[in-house]
Amino acid sequence: MNTTQLECFVEVANYLNFSKAAQQLRLSQPAVSHQINTLEDELGVKLFHRTSKSVRLTQEGYLFLRYAGEILKLSGISKARVNDLQRVAGKRLVIGCRNVPEMRLLKPALRALRVAEPETMPVLQLIPFDSMANLLNDGDIHLLFSFGNPGIPKTRYRELTRCPVMCVCSPEYPLARYQSLSVEKLQKSGRVAACRPPVCPPPLFAAQSRVVTGRESGKILFCDNQEVLNLLVETGYAFAVAAAFPSNRTPDLCYIPMPEIEPLSFGAVYLTSTKNPQLNRFLDLLEESLQAPANDEKKETSK
Repeated sequence: MNTTQLECFVEVANYLNFSKAAQQLRLSQPAVSHQINTLEDELGVKLFHRTSKSVRLTQEGYLFLRYAGEILKLSGISKARVNDLQRVAGKRLVIGCRNVPEMRLLKPALRALRVAEPETMPVLQLIPFDSMANLLNDGDIHLLFSFGNPGIPKTRYRELTRCPVMCVCSPEYPLARYQSLSVEKLQKSGRVAACRPPVCPPPLFAAQSRVVTGRESGKILFCDNQEVLNLLVETGYAFAVAAAFPSNRTPDLCYIPMPEIEPLSFGAVYLTSTKNPQLNRFLDLLEESLQAPANDEKKETSK
């Protein structure tokens, strides 16, 4: 059963005349007759009594007319909704983030985007980094974020800022009294909370490994995700080596510089074939917000 059959049936039922129905549908009369015949064959009933002089509905035809109208109405609604979705899809910006702290980095840029591009609809997805490459290549997300170029085929890496690597700890943790810390000092200091790749980006993992390597296993708290690591640091169980964006620091934690570690490149990854003005506009706003000094710069060391 298809909508052409139903449209022909409804028009013939309205006019009780095949010629007038055919004119209304802009089809030939034989074509309309063929559609009615195939519909009747499929239903296994006669929908019209037909003579050389008249056409009238059968009882089955009367019953089916209501359902045919409802099916056509639902079909029209479905087409309209799909067309509307297609129209809106061109204004969506699907962003992949690996954790909540990374997602929080987007707040200033999203606020600015809402004002600059009010019709753009951001869609945020919190997904593991190792799943994002496939989603990006399939077009399910428009961009993802990475510390350094991850080397995903057919993509472009745009650096947005360079992020310092710091020791993060609670104010009561013994390391909080230092103005800066060396790798050697951290290798000998208390417990460290750490994540493995891909939860921990490879460039940050390399810096973290310099502190973790050679420690007793009892002094390493391995975490399955960033949220667990943050909680252990906030409650004073351990310190962590983290990429600490100035605008994304927790007020009640201490961020202590590690001069030996070079700042990490942080940027966006998107397909080279992408033609999306909303994406470019958003990246401009995000780069501006990440490179601007934080309005309320957190203190890097405890007093």
